[in-house]
Amino acid sequence: ASFATGPRQNNSIFYEIRTYDIKPSKMKEFVEMVNKYFHLRTAHSELVGFWSAELGAMNKVVHVWKYDNFAHRTSVRHALANDKDWQEKFLSKALPLIEVQHNEVAYLVPWCQLGKPPKEGGVYEWVTFQMKPGGPALWGEAFQAAINAHINTGYTRLIGVFHTEYGLLNTVHVIWWNESPDHRAAGRHSAHEDARVVAAVRDSVRFLESQQNMLLIPLQCSPLK
Repeated sequence: ASFATGPRQNNSIFYEIRTYDIKPSKMKEFVEMVNKYFHLRTAHSELVGFWSAELGAMNKVVHVWKYDNFAHRTSVRHALANDKDWQEKFLSKALPLIEVQHNEVAYLVPWCQLGKPPKEGGVYEWVTFQMKPGGPALWGEAFQAAINAHINTGYTRLIGVFHTEYGLLNTVHVIWWNESPDHRAAGRHSAHEDARVVAAVRDSVRFLESQQNMLLIPLQCSPLK
């Protein structure tokens, strides 16, 4: 059982997570281009969210795309390759501004549905956990308990929990929404003093190799704002 990935959502939907490092002197130009021309890209498939990193990384953007299945993604990529407007107005001009591109394919964990913030104007926290091999069948129950313990404090809103299928395996990405960085900081302080949170986290970290987080600001084109 420790070698099994465990159950997934009962459909073929997956999410492609793209992370780009932008040349420091070109970040403003890149964001302006995205806001101006990204409707050409979203005409082809569903964008979940598009953010720039404010804390935890610099000159980095993260965007998440939803696909029905792998055939759907293949057809979208083919259509984009033949979309002259997209190629000429955005892609050909944006590529020189990018230093590194990285992508992952991930599924929502079976106990999570993609959420939305209660209002616009907040900030997002993107937390990446590198788990020990075994998948949700090994760490899922303890990890879920840790996530629920934070949800139950009431200071934050869960948007999604994803585990990777392509890319660095046994990686889990968790997206949280908070009203502001200060609201998040105050909530985290209270959570660290909550015995239920402490107990759940201590149980979950048995399966943890490392973790990293970023504070993200949604771009104008992002459906999640």
